[in-house]
Amino acid sequence: MDEALKATGVVDRMSGDTLNAQAKGSALSRFESAKQRFFSQVLLSMKMPSLIRAIETEVATGHAAVVQLVTTGEAVLERRLSGLSAQERAHLAVDVSPRDGLVDYLRNAFPTRQMRVFTASDGTARSELMVDEHGAPVPCREAMAARDDLIEQLCGMPPIPAALDALIAHFGKDAVAEVTGRTKRIVLDPHGNQKLETRSPGARKADSDAFMAGRKPILAFSDAGGTGRSYHADLGSGSAGKRRIHFLLEPGWKAASAIQGLGRTHRTNQASAPVFRPVTTDCKGERRFISTIARRLDSLGALTRGQRQTGGQNLFNPADSLESTYAREALTQWYHLLHAGKLSSTTLPDFTNMTGLKLVEDDSGALLERLPPIQRWLNRILALRIAAQNAIFEEYGGLIQARIDAAREAGTLDLGVETIVAERVVPLGEQVLRTDPVTGAQTRLLRLELHTKPRTMSWARLTRMWEGTEGVAWLRNGRSGKVALRVPSWSITDDEGRPVPMCQLVRPTGSERLSAHALEGTHWQPIEQDAFRTLWETEVTAASAQLDVETISLATGLLLPVWHKLPSDDVRVWRITDRTSEALLGRIVMPAAVEKLQAEFGLAASVRLTPAELIAAARSDGGVPVPGLDGVRLASVFVNNSRRLELRGAGPGDRDWLKARGCFTEVIQYTTRIFVPLDRAEEVLSAISQGFSAPASAPSRPGS
Repeated sequence: MDEALKATGVVDRMSGDTLNAQAKGSALSRFESAKQRFFSQVLLSMKMPSLIRAIETEVATGHAAVVQLVTTGEAVLERRLSGLSAQERAHLAVDVSPRDGLVDYLRNAFPTRQMRVFTASDGTARSELMVDEHGAPVPCREAMAARDDLIEQLCGMPPIPAALDALIAHFGKDAVAEVTGRTKRIVLDPHGNQKLETRSPGARKADSDAFMAGRKPILAFSDAGGTGRSYHADLGSGSAGKRRIHFLLEPGWKAASAIQGLGRTHRTNQASAPVFRPVTTDCKGERRFISTIARRLDSLGALTRGQRQTGGQNLFNPADSLESTYAREALTQWYHLLHAGKLSSTTLPDFTNMTGLKLVEDDSGALLERLPPIQRWLNRILALRIAAQNAIFEEYGGLIQARIDAAREAGTLDLGVETIVAERVVPLGEQVLRTDPVTGAQTRLLRLELHTKPRTMSWARLTRMWEGTEGVAWLRNGRSGKVALRVPSWSITDDEGRPVPMCQLVRPTGSERLSAHALEGTHWQPIEQDAFRTLWETEVTAASAQLDVETISLATGLLLPVWHKLPSDDVRVWRITDRTSEALLGRIVMPAAVEKLQAEFGLAASVRLTPAELIAAARSDGGVPVPGLDGVRLASVFVNNSRRLELRGAGPGDRDWLKARGCFTEVIQYTTRIFVPLDRAEEVLSAISQGFSAPASAPSRPGS
């Protein structure tokens, strides 16, 4: 492309300056569009060997396979057939391949028209279309020769089969029910010869019925052919006993259509729920397409009943969206690391040569003020060799993940609506924060007591998930006696461009990610697998028998008008439900923020925090007020290199009363300070709280 633009006079051959910006922009736009379509189809075809093996396994197990795609290749087939003679149509030898689209681009859109260079009124060199004496464009022989040579090379390469055709060719049309919009397809007769088969709406319905009746174990469908149809394990169908394994082979560009397609195998009156299996390659450039559908699914979910989890349905995680705020910030950091020479994947000169992206000023060598946006960067990355793509994405993805991990830890990662399912929800109190003057709708602060059962992972599921994975280790904590399975996790990239290896500790009731270096400084030590299994099953049994009780504050009701007044330390939206009552939708207010929230609405503090909440809130700046002790705050402090809980603001007359309830004092820098013992913190704070509700005859706080 670069050489053709120089040969045709769109770009100056010597200086590299653009002589016709409109012609160059048009040529590059058509090139990028054709490139995206081509690589999308190549990646789709690359998945077929693995997909075919997976389908064979599922069908042999007694399941029914459903393949969701968008591209059928009918347009390419129509163009190929239109160019055949009657004799060639009688003896078909047609291969519909992604290669065809690339060749069509070269024939129809590759820049081959010669430009005439002239001097503009401002003295700069410009170019315009060169025409002959008849007004016809003059071709550039050099560009045409390069184009024809490339077409010859491409057409001499073996074709890559289109995904849908490869599926039918492998399993046969008697096993695959095709419900797509195409009206023609190439099939093989018993002798292996190609035959052109016409498809009517009746054929699509017959195939759909055959799949639902269990006569065909595999279904391939697209948007155009699947409108209004259902492919679930309907209790009234002949295939009700076959669980649907739904392979999302190609999500496409339309989020609504992707979700509709997933819903076709998941309906009411079904014998079993489907298993959704998104199909991807290990080519990182495919993230370009996954990112777009992930972002649009999130946007779609934000518009459906205000519940964003109805969009992506957790098929994608925050790192999959390469057009998010985290991704854009990470790209800016990546550009600076590239400019500083701190990346191991590539260098600035090599990256510029491979992608054609201009990143630095010509005179100063400094980074451009307006760097290429994420979409253009992704498009250029897509055309690199797979090894280069993966190396670049490894570092770039690490920068994204570092930002997402930080946001998740801080509670500011917006994951849409998350759900807490409790065994019982006990209301403890309610306070109206605001009443809308127009609608009368209220914003309320609820105090709820949640009785929940921990979600546990059985030993069988643990081994099924991680069996055969390299780098796993059976660990036991020498201090607590708990066990955890160490498994590999995706790495992050620090601000200096260095990769930080990460691991995940899978526990019977949850998991956490930490760096491999941080793990070395903990009490986790390897043990034998048999001993690990015994301890694991013991923890699972103990956790399953217990019921956790937690008290929370929930801001609910009309939240949008007061969103700016709600605490910014945790922006997640939660749906809280139990086995009997209706769900509550709102934002959980952390204990340390309850006092500030009430002050924002001009209300008196009426929420009495539990001892556990007081301890959790003590880590906030300034600590948290202690109920009943006017002016006294509980704060988490460091004293002599150890963490302590201090009661700040207590008067001299309170000292003996607090010591009688378990507190202790220490003189530090000529000041007597009062502390709550960490090992008995809840007990001591509970005793302090009960001191204000005790009978009149009981000892009370001095001056109360």
